[in-house]
Amino acid sequence: VQLQASGGGLVQAGGSLRLSCAASVRTFSEYTMAWFRQAPAKEREFVAVITKSGGSTYYSSSVKGRFTISRDNARNAVYLQMNSLKPDDTAVYYCAATVVVGLPSLSLEYKNWGQGTQLTVSS
Repeated sequence: VQLQASGGGLVQAGGSLRLSCAASVRTFSEYTMAWFRQAPAKEREFVAVITKSGGSTYYSSSVKGRFTISRDNARNAVYLQMNSLKPDDTAVYYCAATVVVGLPSLSLEYKNWGQGTQLTVSS
């Protein structure tokens, strides 16, 4: 599975942005998809995950209520809508894919990663 994340940029605190991740795979609907992020000098952390069908989602406590993960299986894409952005959201955002069922939130459960897209939130 090849993943290409896009949509990052510079935004002011309180603003919104949508990240996209395009997957090059024939069986996209067989993969659970997630977003992780990594800030400078910090470990990669889980952000959000969505099941294969898109029927269930799970978020980290730091983004719940502000971020929304969604997917379009017809377009082989997963999205992360980010609202009420804070400077603490500044990080490189990665999309990831796994065949693990459920709502896995550990990075070691994902074998397929995109290259990352930078989000910078200014105060």
